[in-house]
Amino acid sequence: MNTYARGQKGKLSDLGCGTQFPVEVDITLPGTSVDVSCFGLDANEKLSDERFMVFYNQLAAPGDAVKLDLASGKARFAVNLDALPDAITQLVFVAAIDGAPTMRSIGPSRLTLGSAVEFPLSAAVFGDEKAVIVANIYRKEGVWRFGAVGQGFNGGLSALLAHFGGSEAGATTAPAAAPAPAAPAPSKISLSKVTLEKRGDKVSLDKRGAQGYGRIHVNLNWNQSITAAPAPEKTGFLARITGAVSNARKGRNGIDLDLGCMYEMMDGRKGIVQALGNSFGDFQNMPFIQLEADDRTGAATGGENLYINGDRFDQFKRAIIFTFIYEGVPNWSATDAVVTMAVPNQAPIEVRLDQGGSQMMCAIAMIDNQAGKLQVTKLVEYFQQEGRTSAHELMDRRFGFGMRWKTGTKD
Repeated sequence: MNTYARGQKGKLSDLGCGTQFPVEVDITLPGTSVDVSCFGLDANEKLSDERFMVFYNQLAAPGDAVKLDLASGKARFAVNLDALPDAITQLVFVAAIDGAPTMRSIGPSRLTLGSAVEFPLSAAVFGDEKAVIVANIYRKEGVWRFGAVGQGFNGGLSALLAHFGGSEAGATTAPAAAPAPAAPAPSKISLSKVTLEKRGDKVSLDKRGAQGYGRIHVNLNWNQSITAAPAPEKTGFLARITGAVSNARKGRNGIDLDLGCMYEMMDGRKGIVQALGNSFGDFQNMPFIQLEADDRTGAATGGENLYINGDRFDQFKRAIIFTFIYEGVPNWSATDAVVTMAVPNQAPIEVRLDQGGSQMMCAIAMIDNQAGKLQVTKLVEYFQQEGRTSAHELMDRRFGFGMRWKTGTKD
């Protein structure tokens, strides 16, 4: 694989690329949402057709010329240059930070173009920018080329959209003379996210597809670099759930959060999906919930990921998304944890774990089936083991699932 530096360019043909290839953008900034997008620009370097902006609220361009997959915790674009219209002469890949940090806070990050090019990004070259134009693929003299840009940009995703000539839904412009009749313009881009601020805040979603809600992606991310005070070495599951196992067992001094889901179906069946007990679930079959393989090394930067089959949502009664500290001294205030629920063609829903103390478990959000509508409610309620009664069982009692409990392990 070729390693490119900022400003370096090359023909795709010289790199051994065809016209169809993946582009993956991995910006490391734990605990903070980074929005990665692709802008399809015309010869004037403008987003003249907003259907060719591919991002979290619009996952594909016409003809699937560019498709975005966020399932891995990274932004992976499938690019098909043959499907682009002649009017689109450039694809620009950008990233914008949604939150307080700036680009100078990123960890090791990179863009890869298939197996041909790796373009590393370092915080050392950035200042207080909130966004970066990472790279572009452009047509010059009839030949497609790749350029490693790495240019910091003041402002977030909305500012990038405006820079490239796009318009955001809800934005207003000054009156202008009426143009000659023309074909209807594409609808404006909506950059909205839904953040549930307080306990009890709710949002309801309507189905956008004939079957249901599609592939629902739940991501948990947190500041994995935080340190915790050392605790006496103990062993066994009870030691783990009280946070007393030495972090050295994982080769790091930090906190390991595990994501899980407690569910109840319309027919009365109940269960739990979590790494503890190796109950990873199944996306295509009951319970139509699947947890991504648990990372026990602490090396993954995409956090924990869980998928719900929204096309089977009619079979769900309710589900609780929860997390618990599997390893490390409980310290919720330092985790900067955030859960994002991405439903296809809907605004992402964010819940931040903004309270808590030394408890080991947090019930984050409730998903309810309200007459076919998917309703999400912020819970952010914390639980701590009491004697031999686990935090899992206490959470069960609080929300009335009525399951039977026994000690489990990930080993």
